[in-house]
Parts: sequence; C-alpha cells; structure tokens
Amino acid sequence: MKETENEIEKFMKVWISAMLGLCYCYYIASRIPKGFFRLLSLIPILYLFITLPFKISSPNLVAYTSFFLVWLATFKLLLFSFNQGPLALSPSNILHFISIASLPINPTQHPNTTQKLPKWLLALKVLTLGIIVHVSSYIQYMNPHFISLLYYCYLYLGLEIVLAFITFTVQNVFGFQIEPLFNKPYLCTSLQDFWGRRWSLMITRILRPTVYNPLRRIFTDVFNPTHATSVAMLATFLVSGLMHELMYYYLTRASPTWEVTCFFILHGVCTTVEVAVKKVALRRGWRLQHAMSRPLVMVFLVSTCWWLFLPQLLRNGVHKKATQECEILVNFVVHSRLPYIYVCL
Repeated sequence: MKETENEIEKFMKVWISAMLGLCYCYYIASRIPKGFFRLLSLIPILYLFITLPFKISSPNLVAYTSFFLVWLATFKLLLFSFNQGPLALSPSNILHFISIASLPINPTQHPNTTQKLPKWLLALKVLTLGIIVHVSSYIQYMNPHFISLLYYCYLYLGLEIVLAFITFTVQNVFGFQIEPLFNKPYLCTSLQDFWGRRWSLMITRILRPTVYNPLRRIFTDVFNPTHATSVAMLATFLVSGLMHELMYYYLTRASPTWEVTCFFILHGVCTTVEVAVKKVALRRGWRLQHAMSRPLVMVFLVSTCWWLFLPQLLRNGVHKKATQECEILVNFVVHSRLPYIYVCL
C-alpha cells in the first residue's frame, strides 16, 4: 500500500507540473504572435510533457498520463502554435484552457453530436471490467490467445469507462458539449469506417489537421489528388504507429520491437487499398453487405491485434501489473465500504 501511495504522490506532482506548464502556455505563449516564434516558445513545455511519464511507473497511471499529455496535449499545442485546433477556439478562461489541453475532450457547438452512454450499458461495462480483473488472477491456467482477448477487452473497457467519467465531469463542471470519443466501433463495416468514424475519434480529430490535411495539400501539387490522399493516409497511420510505439516505451521501459508500428503500417496499407477498391466497386455497382463486411473486418482487427498489437505488452508483463493494480483498487473499494461511486451518470 505504501508503494501505491508513493505512486499517487508522484502522479499528483506530474500533473501539477503539467498544469503549471499549461498556465505558461495560456498567460505567456498565447501572447506571442502565431507561427514559428510561438512554436519556439512552446518547445520547453513539449519537452516537459514528453519527460513527465518517466516519473511514474504504475502502468495504468503511465498509460493515461502519456496518452493525455504526450499525445493529445502536445498535438493540441502544436496546432495552438499556429492558432488552430480546439485551444484556439477555447473560452478565455484558464480552467477551460487546461481542461481542453490536457484531457481527451473537444468542445462542440452542436449539441446533437454529443453521445451519452446509457446508465445500464456503462454499469454493464464496469461489471465486465471487474470480472476481467478478477479472472486475471487465474491467468496461469489460461490459453495465451484467451489472455490476449481478455487484455484487449481490458484496454477497450478501461479506456471507455475513464473517458465516460471525464466526459460526465467536464459536461457538468464546465457545461461543455463534448464531441463523441467512440462511435460503436464493434459495428464497423470497413477499416475506413473503423479508423475514421468509430474508433478513438479524438485521435482522428488530432491527426487530421496536424498530419493528414497538410500532407495532402503538399502532395496534391506533386501527384494527382487520389495519390496525394493515399500518401497522406499512409503517413497518418505511420505517425499513429510511432506514437503508439512511444506509449509502449513508457509502459514497458524496454527497447522498441516496432511490432505496433508494423501493425499501423499494415492497417494503413490495407485501408488505402480498401478505399481504392471501394471506389472502383461502387462505380460498377458492387457492394458488400454489412452482414458479411462486419465479421470480416472484426476478424482482421482481432487477428492483427493478436499478431502485432498486444505481444509487446504481454511479453513485458504490463497486463499483469495493470490488472493487479485494478484488483487492489477494487478490494480497497469493497472493504472500505465506500458509498456509491457511480452517481447520476
């Protein structure tokens, strides 16, 4: 328990440092004219965010800290340096600025685009996550493929529950209308549908203006629009793969094996080919029924996850450490007889 308390103390210091850095961005960097000089003024903060996850070792705390600060916050600040992105449109309030910069939220002016997870569905997902955490105690008796499936479910459910809590808090404290973070990824009908419209939409909204759109404009002057789109799409998947590789390095503290980068390059190539084939097929009136496309896409996603996405985490025992931490938290909540955690969600 003492080790857990030390990790929580380090976690708090990390986030205090991050908020102080964002105060600098709000009060000082924002007053520098947009462009190169504002970007130059933000480099110390970008460096700070990249180094902060190394100060903690808890897999769960490292995962969310690196995702929020190293990926989302740094990309938002890169856009902010040119007066673009959500920070350029945020209200003139330091608390709003910090929350938008450091959390996976993107305010919208269109309330109809927001999605609220039904109470019963969120409760079911919390229960399922608890069962997975409990079952992981018997991991030594399980098939390796089943372990991979359990950890994949753990990653998805844990991320969605945390994001649902953040969305609920931000909406009620700040009154923001939040764009959806997921859009029923299990109903995807193609790889383009999965990566572009359903899975981790915050990442999609960050990568599009920082990587995809600029490269597409640049390569349109060199290639025809179709080839420029393909190159920009492949580059976006490559950047996503490299960022995931960095997230894995924070978690494992082991030399990269580049499996996760290969995962995203593979999906980038397949998505690019899929888009090209769909254009030809639609012109000829061919269309694959959703009853066939959905299982095919899910089989491809799950099989490539087992092959390239999860092995690096499983090999370094990250799944064991992460589920053990969750089990400690669950036991603490149960034995301390705390009141309801889930209130008014």
